[in-house]
Amino acid sequence: MLACLLAALACLPAVAVAEDGYELWLRYRPVDAARAGDYRARFTQLVAPTATATQRATRDELLRGLEGLLGHAPAQGEDLGRAGALLVGTPGSLPQIARLQLALDGLGDEGYLIRSTEIDGRAATVVAANSDTGALYGAFHLLRLLQTGQAVDALDLREAPKVKLRVLNHWDDLSRHVERGYSGQSIWDWHRLPGWLDPRYTDYARANASIGINGTVLNNVNANAQILTPMYLDKVAALAGVMRAYGIRVYLSARFSAPMEIGGLETADPKDPAVQRWWRAKTEEIYAKIPDFGGFLVKANSEGQPGPQDFGRTHADGANMLADAVAPHGGVVMWRAFVYSDEEPDDRHKQAYTEFVPHDGEFRDNVLVQVKNGAIDFQPREPFHPLFGAMPKTPLMMEFQITKEYLGFATHLAYLGPMYEEVLRADTHARGEGSTVAKVVDGSLEGHALSGIAGVANIGSDRNWSGSHFDQANWYAFGRMAWDPEAGARPIAQDWVRMTFSRDEAVSAPIVGMMMASHQAVVDYMTPLGLHHLMGRGHHYGPAPWVEGGPRADWTSVYFHRATKDGIGFDRTTGGSDAVSQYAPPVAEVFNDPSRVPEEFLLWFHHRPWTSRVASGRTLWDELVHRYSRGVAEVERMQATWAGLAGRVDAERHHQVDRFLAIQRDEAQWWRDASIAYFQTFSGLPLPPGEAPPAQSLEYYKALEFPHAPGDTQ
Repeated sequence: MLACLLAALACLPAVAVAEDGYELWLRYRPVDAARAGDYRARFTQLVAPTATATQRATRDELLRGLEGLLGHAPAQGEDLGRAGALLVGTPGSLPQIARLQLALDGLGDEGYLIRSTEIDGRAATVVAANSDTGALYGAFHLLRLLQTGQAVDALDLREAPKVKLRVLNHWDDLSRHVERGYSGQSIWDWHRLPGWLDPRYTDYARANASIGINGTVLNNVNANAQILTPMYLDKVAALAGVMRAYGIRVYLSARFSAPMEIGGLETADPKDPAVQRWWRAKTEEIYAKIPDFGGFLVKANSEGQPGPQDFGRTHADGANMLADAVAPHGGVVMWRAFVYSDEEPDDRHKQAYTEFVPHDGEFRDNVLVQVKNGAIDFQPREPFHPLFGAMPKTPLMMEFQITKEYLGFATHLAYLGPMYEEVLRADTHARGEGSTVAKVVDGSLEGHALSGIAGVANIGSDRNWSGSHFDQANWYAFGRMAWDPEAGARPIAQDWVRMTFSRDEAVSAPIVGMMMASHQAVVDYMTPLGLHHLMGRGHHYGPAPWVEGGPRADWTSVYFHRATKDGIGFDRTTGGSDAVSQYAPPVAEVFNDPSRVPEEFLLWFHHRPWTSRVASGRTLWDELVHRYSRGVAEVERMQATWAGLAGRVDAERHHQVDRFLAIQRDEAQWWRDASIAYFQTFSGLPLPPGEAPPAQSLEYYKALEFPHAPGDTQ
């Protein structure tokens, strides 16, 4: 009777199970029947050491993953008396791997090999590395192959990261507020630390290790010096203990004036011997508690933050003082290049280059200069930062934003993989054609041993981690591209969708299509043709191209779009601010020429007449309106695609994404209408035929206020 009931149930159509997104891309749902038999035959036994915390984490992840994917966990034991053994470890931790004499040279401390082989005439699979952390990364890669339905009968993979430091930057305050965060409070519950280690911390570490992230900066770059006090260092040490098993080092954002604020000194001058002694002592205190502490991230002399320039010193002076303190312990300093003066600037685009290029070659060997992907501030689309390729003697660390400060917060679907790819594949021409930003960042262009990529985290206390289900993909894509800056956005999206939603091509293909079109859609309805910095003042929510006045010109929208009755755009040509000349000549020549500059950056570099013609044959005004409307239309297409997946995605996640897409559609229309209403007052031109007028008056849009927008400190 029971057998008949089970058979009947098996014939029923699959019902999507409600999910809340907590498991991220590590869901480990049962594989398709077509693959299940082969997978089960190939993974009947797990042979993995358990002597260290990382080895146990690897073993536990494989047991969890294989049980979820295959329906039962493999047997454990070192007797290889059956076919289908999975061996995971190092030559030093598993004699069976040592006897295979695998070529692990060139893989470093974090690389790994995955190979199908035979042992005593029986089929086996080996995940081998030079370190426990490498074996952990290899285990996650193997699980990803199973999660995405790949063939595993003839594996021969060698993987090693191209970038040494792959780091999340948390803009989290000690109060648990997250600056520019849209997914709840900080996950770091400082008040309950170190006594209570939330299991969420372990899941955070698992998720990061699964995509190769090996560092986390726990606190905001707008740092509070209290993080360096003994009470908080004990809390940091507790978090480091959780991260360590997953190959993750913790870092701290250091407030440059800490010697004055918590050290009782009268100065923070980096040339002052007392200041140098204070930092050396503080660093020794940190390493006594956290032997594998990674080092410091510093925001200095930017947006009111203290720094070495307060004492007549240079960025190199400040960075080197801290670098000397951490160097004996193997630590690094990540010194941010996001700087601009308190006075009205000539052009903010130029300031980082002006302040840092003269000091190329002056930084210590354990300093990375951390550079945002573009020269303004994480705008929806920016040309690559001119510093990339301009400081050959200094390792430059990419800084991407994963949280969507200017891209619709957590409610707009904007997959950032294409944006990361666009920047990393941009050619600096610093050493001729092919000198891509990726080659600058991974160190290969100039032969730097130290390299890094940072991402401003979108993680919070929301159950789904990132505020929306699709924003998880940006965390995932960042990790995969930090490991390999030349990886493609589409294959990464395909993997993420198969692990997160479904391996069914009828489901995954349309979702990937939505994702790949989403970033361009957001650019279209927010900042088409190279417009930038058009958002609301302070909170950065919604359109406000009319913002003017206030303490700084470059905190206004009108400073950047420069619309007049004659045209629109920021002239950065040789006849304007001359920002183009900060790029290598072949790049500068293209950016300087309105007929050659990529249209996505036309108004970034040029002030153009409203009636000038663009590639489509339309006038500039008509093209702007067309692109605003095109962005709205793309969101409507995403809505229709997602609606068609009802019943194919679990109801809980489908409903939230559906509602978020509705929000995005309304706000895309708001961006279009408010922007057109405002810019039409300058162009004085009618809307192109078929284009609907704004739904409200310009005065209506200007009157909207949002004093409590999330992620804002004001």
